[in-house]
Amino acid sequence: MKIGLFIPCYVDALYPEVGVATWKLLRSLGLDVDYPEKQTCCGQPMGNAGFERMAVPLAKKYDELFAHFDYVVAPSVSCAAYVRCFHPHLMKEEKCEAAGKTMDLVEFLHDVMQVKSLPAKFPHKVSVHNSCHGVRELNLSAPSERNIPRFNKIIDLLNLVDGIEIMEPERPDECCGFGGMFAVEEQAVSARMGLEKLKRHMATGAEYITGPDSSCLMHMKGVAQKQGLDIQFIHVAQILSAGL
Repeated sequence: MKIGLFIPCYVDALYPEVGVATWKLLRSLGLDVDYPEKQTCCGQPMGNAGFERMAVPLAKKYDELFAHFDYVVAPSVSCAAYVRCFHPHLMKEEKCEAAGKTMDLVEFLHDVMQVKSLPAKFPHKVSVHNSCHGVRELNLSAPSERNIPRFNKIIDLLNLVDGIEIMEPERPDECCGFGGMFAVEEQAVSARMGLEKLKRHMATGAEYITGPDSSCLMHMKGVAQKQGLDIQFIHVAQILSAGL
């Protein structure tokens, strides 16, 4: 199985340690992992801002780089969801092979690899953040508005980590207020949503907030720093790869 590692631009620029953790984790499972060095942004910022035509060349570039892999794995639910849900629309009648092979890291580990054990150790109390794209586009957990049995693939994987104590906040799939361009265009609303979400996470008594998307964690971390709140943030890939 040949895996293409897609590291979104904001992860590459701001959280390279998340990309490294993802690579180590995939390699530890015996997978053949390649990182195409000419990869660029997936086009999500342009698409979300209403400039879809500017995202088309990026979607085409993505497909050229990743079409030959068995799976494309990314440590970002928002970027993985954008590629899978919107690249076929952007490319219209053109062949679009990579989008259907693209998965978030948690989704890939849980559904494809069906990981049942990990050597990771993380003796800390963590509160799990369910990013909106992960819940409603990638099916990582059960949306609270649907009358279906509860499940959470993030928690399933974290339960494999030795020493960890896993918590969930009240209203577990409520948005943190980031939403990309929303945080820029509606700053006051976004910041208030972030603060309310932070309070619910911190009410669990957790030391860390974790999740599969660095953008949500980045937003909440910014709010926490401005408010002087004592809570740490860590991507789920860093926990799952701890000790490798």
